[in-house]
Amino acid sequence: MKIAPSILSADFANLKEDIKKAQEGGADWIHVDSMDGHFVPNLTFGANVVKAIRPHIDLPIDCHLMVENPGYLIQDFAEAGADYISVHFESTPHVHRALQLIKSFDVKAGIVINPSTPVSLLEDILYMVDMVLVMTVNPGYGGQSFITETLTKIKMLDKWKKEKGYDFLIEVDGGINPRTIKECADAGANVFVAGSYVFNAPEPKERIEALKNAVREGA
Repeated sequence: MKIAPSILSADFANLKEDIKKAQEGGADWIHVDSMDGHFVPNLTFGANVVKAIRPHIDLPIDCHLMVENPGYLIQDFAEAGADYISVHFESTPHVHRALQLIKSFDVKAGIVINPSTPVSLLEDILYMVDMVLVMTVNPGYGGQSFITETLTKIKMLDKWKKEKGYDFLIEVDGGINPRTIKECADAGANVFVAGSYVFNAPEPKERIEALKNAVREGA
């Protein structure tokens, strides 16, 4: 189980301090949502932000590229210090090439699917990914409600992992709280992105502990 607070919901004016609180509060990864205002209706971080926060983080940095044609940005994020880079299946006709490029920089490669994208489309590339990120809300903004139907995708990915001996992580992002994290963990997910639930609280540590406890109690 890994909890990856998303800095999309952090206080941008105090980003370093918010990340420090999350790290000291028990976060396992830090999740960075990069959006271009085209693939999704929001504009956020570029590789320069990853480069700026890298010296202040001991944890893996998990970069989620919600951008059109992500191949142009992969090198920048890799060189900025990303440990994981995930690209959307829907964002490029050259998914295989993008995943190869990520791996060429010795970075873990992830593939992402939107709530409306059939998980079956990933079958031919699962052998080469380190992580599959299932969006449990429509990408673009924090604070959305969890889409229950996405649990079926998590279960299918977990089934394929066991049947074919794959070892990719299954990550979920969107609407994560103590109730939904338990549902996702029961379905087979093991990395959980939580933004507003963690950073909108006075003490991120309490919220991170609540998420971890919810998974442990359901185990």
